[in-house]
Amino acid sequence: MGNEKDVEKSYSNKEVVGKLRRLADALEEGKTFEIQIAGERIYVPPHATVEFEYERRGEEEEVEIELKWKRQ
Repeated sequence: MGNEKDVEKSYSNKEVVGKLRRLADALEEGKTFEIQIAGERIYVPPHATVEFEYERRGEEEEVEIELKWKRQ
């Protein structure tokens, strides 16, 4: 499977607020959400599924927001 890719980037709280606000607007309006992560431009279609995931390992806890869709 040569088309696999994993890109991560950390953002400041101010940047996260702006991105989440744009994501919420796109979801509410049924529009594509566009974001650039570490130089990779990503287009999230309006039919994407949103999942919240919680993990706990020892003293560390994590909440992830995942957007999933199949490429067409």
